[in-house]
Amino acid sequence: MGLIAPPISAETGFTPGFVGRIPVRNLWLLMLYASDLFRTGGTAHVAVEENPDELPDLVAEILAHAVETRLHRQLSLGYRSREEWLSRVRGRIDVLTTERRQLLDRGLVACRFAELTIDTPRNRFVRAALESVARLVKKPVVAHRCRSLAAAMWSRGVAGQPPTRAQMSVDRFGRHDADDQFMVAAAKLAYDLALPTESAGGNVLAMPGREEAWVRRLFERAVGGLYAVVLSPLGWHVRCGATLQWQISSKTDGIDDILPAMRTDVVLDHGGSGRRIVIDTKFTSIVTAGWYREQSLRSGYIYQMYAYLRSQVGCGDALADSASGRLLHPAVGTMVDETVVIQGHPIRFATVDLAAKPAEIRAQLLKCVEVPC
Repeated sequence: MGLIAPPISAETGFTPGFVGRIPVRNLWLLMLYASDLFRTGGTAHVAVEENPDELPDLVAEILAHAVETRLHRQLSLGYRSREEWLSRVRGRIDVLTTERRQLLDRGLVACRFAELTIDTPRNRFVRAALESVARLVKKPVVAHRCRSLAAAMWSRGVAGQPPTRAQMSVDRFGRHDADDQFMVAAAKLAYDLALPTESAGGNVLAMPGREEAWVRRLFERAVGGLYAVVLSPLGWHVRCGATLQWQISSKTDGIDDILPAMRTDVVLDHGGSGRRIVIDTKFTSIVTAGWYREQSLRSGYIYQMYAYLRSQVGCGDALADSASGRLLHPAVGTMVDETVVIQGHPIRFATVDLAAKPAEIRAQLLKCVEVPC
């Protein structure tokens, strides 16, 4: 069974509750799996797969509780750079501006200094996440709680323009602000939940066909996130974005500048059973038209997985010598689950139906690595 196109609204041209052919609630589920909040156990005791439509309310409550805790203890402060003409020196003197404006004649000096403030990019992002998720939740009491907390942050001075999601991706935490990590993780997920919608408004995401890279990265992170949370307690070591090394015996001077690296999406190791599974996710149909038949596996993907597996053999790693591979695709037109053994390495080609019920999506992902759901 593949992704079945849902009915399209005659008024808007879009399908209510869907992005392309994927239900919005399933994109929410992928966002949960991909989030730092899921990895840190923020939703560990809630079976969100049973009712993902309530995920925005759940995340909003988690975020609200985290913000309330931080407000009681005082929001973290940060430094911001300022330039001002002052009657006394503060920080560093801007000599050029002072001379050009002849400020000394007026008893002033141009200064550049760092000022401690509560209006930091991190706090602005959290405030924006509260405002965003408040428009998404179904429970009026939760929406009111989020709006009230956002207003409280405004009143305390968190009033600047919020940073973008990309700017927040480079935010780093030190020992003095480690308490912010859980709050920011909840804020990132809350902010992201408002993105996958094609209804009118300020948070619009194009169809997956037009934003394939975004959905592909989400699918990759979700697979790694789910395996990290579910398999780690079972003795598996989960590595996301692992880089494999070529076994190079000799090389010319310029090869390092042009030789591509081998970066896998997910690598699963289980020392007790001596198993290694190398997983590569793709957001394309698993099959394509062949030369002499209607359907054929994509040869480029097979060559890629073959390189991942065979390039590591004989390097002294017993897990690499017997590793298996998984090529994991969303279901587009057909469901596939087939395996072939090439030079001692099992390679499995499997699909996940992103139009299925959330519990079925989880079961399909765990079945791919032969772990009971």
